[in-house]
This record gives sequence, C-alpha cells and structure tokens, in this order.
Amino acid sequence: MSVTFRDVKADLLDRIARGALRPGSLLPNETDLAARYGCARATVNRAMRELAEEGIVERRRRAGTRVRMAPVRQARFAIPLVREEIEAQGAQYRHDLLCRELLAAPDWLAGRLELAPGAEVLHLVCLHRADGMPYQHEDRWINLAAVPEARGADFAATGPNEWLVARLPFSSVEISLSAVAADRALAGTLGCAEGDALFRAERRTWLRGAAITLVRLTWRRGHRMTTRY
Repeated sequence: MSVTFRDVKADLLDRIARGALRPGSLLPNETDLAARYGCARATVNRAMRELAEEGIVERRRRAGTRVRMAPVRQARFAIPLVREEIEAQGAQYRHDLLCRELLAAPDWLAGRLELAPGAEVLHLVCLHRADGMPYQHEDRWINLAAVPEARGADFAATGPNEWLVARLPFSSVEISLSAVAADRALAGTLGCAEGDALFRAERRTWLRGAAITLVRLTWRRGHRMTTRY
C-alpha cells in the first residue's frame, strides 16, 4: 500500500505530539523524509505545506523547516449568505431594500477604499428578516468602477451580498468585528431599544487591488458568531 501525504503528515504530527520533534527543532529535509517513508518527494512536500499552512511548522528557504515554538492558529471566515444563515435556522427569509442611491463617494469612503476623488458609488441599505422579524441591517457601498453592472441590478429582488457573491470573485477581504450601541435609526429598524449593544461586522473586499465594496452588517440584539480553528 502506497504512502500518502496524509500518512506522512499524521506521523509527523504524532512525533511532534510525543516530543520526538520538539518546538524549535529542525526537521529532516524532504529528500531524507521521502526515503524514510518510502514515498515520492512531492508527497512529503504536500504534507509539509499543509503543516505550514496550519501553523505547526515554519518553512524557510535555505534554513529548512522547524517545528514552531508556538503553533500559529488562523481563524478562517467564509463570506456567508444571510439567506442561507436564516434558512439554516428553519426560518423563512426575505429582505427589504430601504435605500438605493447613486452618488460621488464621500471623503471617508474614498479614503477607506482608496477611490479617486468623485468616484461614483452605489449606496444600498437593506433589512434582512427571519420569519418576518428584523434579523440583520446591511449598509453597503459598491465601487461602480469595479462593478459597473451593479448600476442596473434589481436589489429589491436579490440582496446585494447574494448578488455580488454569485457574480464576482474576490482576492482579499478585511473584516472588523465590534459591538455598537443602537442609535435611534438602528433601534427603529431592528426593533430594539436605543442604546442596546449590537454585534457589527464591517467588511472591505478587493479584487486584484481594486476595491469592490464596503459593508457594515449589524445584527439584532443577542446575535452570536462562532468560528473554529
């Protein structure tokens, strides 16, 4: 039975867990490991890449591969569709388009998205509902130079996030998570008291260096986000 990269990875993880390979220790090179496991060097390479991606080892050109002194963990976030999030809870989804306007990017937005002065953007505000009750408030800005087709899109029929994910890839994302106090407008929209603490995620998305969108998503009171790493 041939040795797979999973076999190599599992054995290295076991040796690290048992202390046979201690934090900071140098691993044998790929050629020696391939001989040890009786497999191709490419098999070892893939196992080492996965261990590096998972933060277990650190690879440096000409310096070799070492067990990290402290494993690095990365929390990974997918861009979720609020429709799927709500339907996964067994609730019925719908959204209301509260605002749609074409305008020149405000100075603060131009700075955040590195847009040219006077760049045209589409501003959208939506309320996403679960079984008719307010669930998530979406305040989104779309760079029309990067997504010109958004100008004519029917966002009353399809929510902006769902529309963008279906049509446009992205190369990088920045997410900021915070707690905010509901102002009068948010309190009225989400059906909570003014001053209530609400969970907010702000997300900026790029494609090959060009800004696509900035969105602020604010959930109703009591929302909880969980990730595993």
